[in-house]
Amino acid sequence: MNVLLIGGGGREHALAWAISASPKISTLFCSPGNPGISEVATCVAIDVEDHQAVVDFCRLNAVELVVVGPEAPLVAGLADDLRAAGLRCFGPGKVAAQLEGSKAFTKRLCDAANIPTARYRTFNSAADAKAHLAEHSLPVVIKADGLAAGKGVAIAETQDDANQFVDECFGGKFGAAGASLVIEEFLVGEEASFFAVCDGSNILSLATAQDHKRVGDGDTGPNTGGMGAYSPAPVMTDEMIARTLNEIIRPTVDELRKQGMPYQGVLYAGLMITRDGPKLIEYNVRFGDPEAQALIMRAERSQVLDVLDAAAKGALGEVSLDWDAGVALTVVMAAEGYPGTHIKGTEIKSLDVAAQDPEVMIFHAGTKRDADGRLVANGGRVLNVTARGSSVAEARERAYEAIDKVDWERGFCRSDIGWRAMAREQASD
Repeated sequence: MNVLLIGGGGREHALAWAISASPKISTLFCSPGNPGISEVATCVAIDVEDHQAVVDFCRLNAVELVVVGPEAPLVAGLADDLRAAGLRCFGPGKVAAQLEGSKAFTKRLCDAANIPTARYRTFNSAADAKAHLAEHSLPVVIKADGLAAGKGVAIAETQDDANQFVDECFGGKFGAAGASLVIEEFLVGEEASFFAVCDGSNILSLATAQDHKRVGDGDTGPNTGGMGAYSPAPVMTDEMIARTLNEIIRPTVDELRKQGMPYQGVLYAGLMITRDGPKLIEYNVRFGDPEAQALIMRAERSQVLDVLDAAAKGALGEVSLDWDAGVALTVVMAAEGYPGTHIKGTEIKSLDVAAQDPEVMIFHAGTKRDADGRLVANGGRVLNVTARGSSVAEARERAYEAIDKVDWERGFCRSDIGWRAMAREQASD
């Protein structure tokens, strides 16, 4: 089978690494890819915004399945145009992709399907939003309605901070994504991520994970796209997984199908585990990044392509996915200055030495080769150092041992990834 993978980040490197292990794969193409992906796939240049160009490439190269990694092409309707051309696609259509493309859309769906989530209101003007905030308890959560690369959310501790973020949204900081916003109550609890694959009606549960959004140790500093993750998330007990499926995932899939937009792809639920149970914070319509790296390290690689293809065919009931019983943990190495203005073009060396342990994989997130063939940083989040272990402590030790061997002077990482799970392990000893 020939497969085209869309994307070029750490999530796509992890997917490419898994897909390439399938006995069914003939040629794996990836656009645009990155230096890490090029080791397991053929990287090609396609204008992904030109949907006809993607269709033409697939027809010319006998591609049977397209796997869309990032959310933007899905929100733009790439999956619809591929399916209209008779091609299989892993990823939801444009309307269903509004689960990530519009916070207000998701909130309305929660209302319709009685899905537990934070109380909220939607606003289209700064004046109305500020009037509401003047009477709202603090802290408060404010979200740009549209796609903002993971940065369009603020947890405001003061009225001034809340008003400033409102002004930034309506002042154009997030472009069209900030033309409207959602203000919602601050939920108290522990965050976790839950992943399931859907084929329009059937649901295959994958695994849980926990992300670290703040840039600094101890969950300090500004929010980022994610500085590390581990899987499974201990807070997601069997009871919480069952409740998440029954109270959040299944009602979502059923409501989407009822409204004429069956969901095919991965459904990533960001959750807050409160004293009342799981509540939905947000949906993403693609694998998380860096959660995908930890998940895929635990999955049986040779089965991943079967699951993706079955979802695209509407045949999830015919496949399964086995999981390693241990823990996988990924640490993000970022460029100096991230999540603000970060340095590009700094050389990275010794990755082959760092990844000698068979339980360690280094996924490329923001790298490129320069004119001299050197591997250099080309983004904010640059590398995902991922390790397996029988416990959080073991996986974490392996990941940080590998990081110590990476020769990159202008990179940094958090030193406390997995701290909550480590505390639980130590308490249970």
